[in-house]
Amino acid sequence: MNHQSKRLWIESIQGSRRKSNFLFASVLFAGALGFFIVGFSSYLGRNLIPLLFFEKILFIPQGIIMCFYGIAGLFFSFYFWCTIFFDVGSGYNQIDEKKGIICLFRWGFPGRTRRVYLRFSIENVQMITMQVQKSIFSSHHVLYMKVRGLPDIPLARTGEKIHQKEMEQKAVELARFLHVSIEGV
Repeated sequence: MNHQSKRLWIESIQGSRRKSNFLFASVLFAGALGFFIVGFSSYLGRNLIPLLFFEKILFIPQGIIMCFYGIAGLFFSFYFWCTIFFDVGSGYNQIDEKKGIICLFRWGFPGRTRRVYLRFSIENVQMITMQVQKSIFSSHHVLYMKVRGLPDIPLARTGEKIHQKEMEQKAVELARFLHVSIEGV
């Protein structure tokens, strides 16, 4: 849900429920379960699953290591499935020019800090910045809001696949809406 009028800007932020996260969590779970079953099969001395062969794997040291990697992978997979289930990182950005207030809301993990809610005056916004974070395989464009008295606030998730032109256009529209300058575009 994205809505923009002359006085109100509402932008929804996608959280962890992405196709890539579902795929990664599924592959991680399947691989970790396979490692654990092969390691445990080497301990028992028989195949628990006919397609996974253990005959050439001794329990000490290969079977123990495979069990360890399998258990560690299952824990990481559980963590990823929890982030997907709780949709960590989803929320919205709301800028109400009429009231002069900016509200940023994000969902987190269950607990005291499940709801992350920032509310501050538009007058405290100093500028909009765009940074490019380059890695070996890709680059991510991140949009930040500099607010007086607060650290830089990211407005879009780092994992979002947004092209540089789209991010620049978004930064220009937002800066124009807030009547502030832009840095890094």
